Amino acid sequence: MRIYSMTATFGKLEHEPLTLNPGLNIIEAPNEWGKSTWCAFLVAMLYGLDTRAKSTKTVLADKERYLPWSGSPMAGRMDLNWNGRDITIERRTKGRSILGEFKAYETESGLDVPELTAANCGQMLLGVEKNVFTRAGFLKFTDLPVTQDESLRRRLNALVTTGDESGAGDALAQKLKDLKNRCRHNKTGLLPQAEAEQAALEAKYTQLQSLKQQSAKLHQRQAEVEERLAQLENHRTSLQYAAAQEDANRVAEAIRLRDSAVKRAETARAACEALPSRQDAEQAVASIREVHQQWQSLQMESEMLPREPEKPEAPASFQGMSPDAAIAQVAADTARYETLNAQQKKENPLFWILAGLMMIAGLAMLAISLPIGIGFLASGIILIVAAVMLHGARQRHRKQTDLDLQALCRRYGSNHPEEWLQAAQIYEQKMSAYLHDMAHYQEARGDLDQRARVLKEKITHLSGNTSLQERLVNWMHIIDSWDKWADAQRDLQRAESHAETAQAMAKNAQPPSFPDQLRYSEEETARLLSDASLEHRQLQLRMGQSQGLMEALGDEVQLERQLEAVRQRIAKLEETYAALELAQNALTEATAELQRRFAPKIAARAQTLFNRLTGNRYDRLILGDDLSLSAAAEGEDTIRSSMWRSDGTVDQLYLALRLAVAEELTPDAPLVLDDALVRFDDARLATAMEILREEANDKQVILFTCQSREGNV
Repeated sequence: MRIYSMTATFGKLEHEPLTLNPGLNIIEAPNEWGKSTWCAFLVAMLYGLDTRAKSTKTVLADKERYLPWSGSPMAGRMDLNWNGRDITIERRTKGRSILGEFKAYETESGLDVPELTAANCGQMLLGVEKNVFTRAGFLKFTDLPVTQDESLRRRLNALVTTGDESGAGDALAQKLKDLKNRCRHNKTGLLPQAEAEQAALEAKYTQLQSLKQQSAKLHQRQAEVEERLAQLENHRTSLQYAAAQEDANRVAEAIRLRDSAVKRAETARAACEALPSRQDAEQAVASIREVHQQWQSLQMESEMLPREPEKPEAPASFQGMSPDAAIAQVAADTARYETLNAQQKKENPLFWILAGLMMIAGLAMLAISLPIGIGFLASGIILIVAAVMLHGARQRHRKQTDLDLQALCRRYGSNHPEEWLQAAQIYEQKMSAYLHDMAHYQEARGDLDQRARVLKEKITHLSGNTSLQERLVNWMHIIDSWDKWADAQRDLQRAESHAETAQAMAKNAQPPSFPDQLRYSEEETARLLSDASLEHRQLQLRMGQSQGLMEALGDEVQLERQLEAVRQRIAKLEETYAALELAQNALTEATAELQRRFAPKIAARAQTLFNRLTGNRYDRLILGDDLSLSAAAEGEDTIRSSMWRSDGTVDQLYLALRLAVAEELTPDAPLVLDDALVRFDDARLATAMEILREEANDKQVILFTCQSREGNV
């Protein structure tokens, strides 16, 4: 495989390109340029990035160490040639999967290369796993010693011991070891398992016998408890049946009370149908009480006033008259009295002269009528009658005057008009004093009478033709009727709720299955049932456990068969283990013989390269099983490990081993070196560059260096 170019967004590299040529590529750059980053990017593009690795206090995981500094998603591209085909592989970050999106296609046509996937890309292109490539064809100054790895050990051990990269001998030895371990390894393996199985089967058999006896006792006790439970259940049923009867009686009583409440509510409702509303009644009662309270307040206010002056009684002669009218009447009556009195005392002579003349004339006419005729007679009679009548009228007038005078005197109770005037003046004085007191009284009362009249009108309006108290009683009866309906409705609701609750709480119960002989209370029955049920459940649990254990243990006959089969299997396994041990010993001896007969190819190539790098100073090199190196210089009697050598010599020692391993394990993979030659002196550096140029004839070599010596050699 040969790499044409790489483009990286990786760590400090941001869309950075790197173009490579066939053969040897010397990339000279200062420290912190990104040489190690390009090396890590190359491995990540081939094998992906281990996203499961976690950072520690001293080491950052690659997924964090090489996050792009710009904040861009990690991504990269590599153009290469593989088996004569120009191929481009791309990896980019998708979501949280860093470099998780993979694509491989032919560079020119864009056709997918389906045989390459994200998981097998490096294995397919280089022919080795990641661990082998990083320990063989990938050389870093900080990681020149070849550390142990299972995949590398497997490949190297096969080549070193047998020259067969397939590892058949090693695989056989491992298989024999695995088979032995499978038969017996400490407490694991088929033999210990079979022996443990035998012990377990024997314990099962013993336990099964004990469980059978225990199960029989549990069954007997279960029957006793079930009989006890049946009696207690029957007793509880009897108690429940009696309680159900009581519930039925309570329900019937609640229904009766509800029906009675319905009737009372209907009666109360009917009584209220023709009545004013409760609101009107309450307003009327409030109004009556308010008016009554106002009337009481008015009465209290009136009682607090001074007593009303008593109106003087008018004399009988002045009844119905005001004082002024009485004085005027007295004046008129006095004048009349004087007139009548004067008329009675005075005699009019003309009256008597006229009467005498008429009498004489009449008599004369009577005297002369006889000779003259009837006419004079009549005239005389008439004159006489007129005179008599005139005298009678005079007498009547005098009598009437006396009567009028007597009437005036009787009216005033006195025959003296001056007493009349005095009585009128006294009456006037009393009335004047009364009116004066009454004015003061009215002033004190203020608008009390007006308010009383308004209040009486309100009372009349509220009470109608009845008294206010009677009206209040009537309205209170109306409110009482509404209260009775409301109470009846509440009683009905309570009765209905009580009936519903009684019906809901009422329990139906069947009569007991058989005569009940127990006399426990309900609480005692519940406690005894709980205890018996608990014991029954515990018995069932124990029986279930016992049965489960017995079923888990298996049938007695089957256990005996299994014991016999295990004993036979143990005997066969012991024979097999003995045979495997013989075979392993034989293979170990054969492997040792192969190691003695076949020279390690890699050790020989590494010795050749190391001897050349050191100017033929070191002519002996030994590769240990753990890939450790020991060498001896010319003239040294003993071979010493690498810890006895200088740092530069150790670097050359392990470079030789790395090149030898890479030639055998990664012949098609590029050889990558990252500052691997910094501790080489000029002479050994020139030899190393000569060797690398030779290697570049067969594979692509990429050398990153921070110094210019490599390019000038």
